[in-house]
Amino acid sequence: MTLSQALATNPAFLLGSVAILGLVVGSFLNVVIYRLPKMMNITWREQCLDYLENDHSEDTNTDTTTSQARENTTEKYNLMVPRSACPACGHPITALQNIPVISYLALKGRCATCKTPIPSRYPIIEATTAILSVIVAWHFGFTGQCLAALTLTWALIALSVIDIDHKLLPDNITLPFLWLGLLINLNAGLTDSNSSIIGAVAGYLSLWSVYWAFKLLTRKEGMGYGDFKLLAMLGAWMGWQSLPGIVLLSSFVGAAIGIALILFRGRDKNSPIPFGPYLAIAGWIYLLWGDQITQVYFNIAGIQ
Repeated sequence: MTLSQALATNPAFLLGSVAILGLVVGSFLNVVIYRLPKMMNITWREQCLDYLENDHSEDTNTDTTTSQARENTTEKYNLMVPRSACPACGHPITALQNIPVISYLALKGRCATCKTPIPSRYPIIEATTAILSVIVAWHFGFTGQCLAALTLTWALIALSVIDIDHKLLPDNITLPFLWLGLLINLNAGLTDSNSSIIGAVAGYLSLWSVYWAFKLLTRKEGMGYGDFKLLAMLGAWMGWQSLPGIVLLSSFVGAAIGIALILFRGRDKNSPIPFGPYLAIAGWIYLLWGDQITQVYFNIAGIQ
């Protein structure tokens, strides 16, 4: 029996394999969540230095300042380099110290060298990725749709945490996944290609319109452009039919979480809250149970 046959015929083996895969991917997502915003800041800094050098090419003082600043950005930094290390003491993290969840528990949540506490968010993200991956595999089974849904799930986890941390939804994730959604649906992966293309366009323009209407009325920005791209991405994956349900569901999720933060954590109700995680949660829920949610809504509304 081949591996693919075992995965297709043995649900327990499939779910166990996906759980392990989810833990490994969750560990990688921790790297993406931590490093990608820094990589973007480095790129923006280099672009600013290039602009200053070109705009003030005859200014000696400016050239000296930009040269010194550029020296601080020449060290290679990406998702692979440098090697992961403790931010407190710089101790490189070995392979045995980097086993998802297990290493955290074995080290009792502290650096092996300096005993500085390791944030609990790392094993939480790893475990969450594994749990959500298992739910996706249980829902879709061993199919091409399962692989597509897993990929989308992992992207939504990374986008959500980055948005919570930095109020930022990186184009490095949203745009490639928007195109990937369109490609997957060329052969009706999750929806038909027409619905996918219209979903991408409608997803972007719907929130773009709300943004400008709100800004013209209040002279304030109610959301960022990253939210438009995220909804466009979800529309590309699930079609235009999913957009009303995702927007409505994200509003309910946002209201529930926002009220909980105010009541239990004393959060200022006037402080900005990123909308991206709510869209991501709603999109993931709709990915798995969108048809059932729509049918319940139709039943409540008396639509046959």
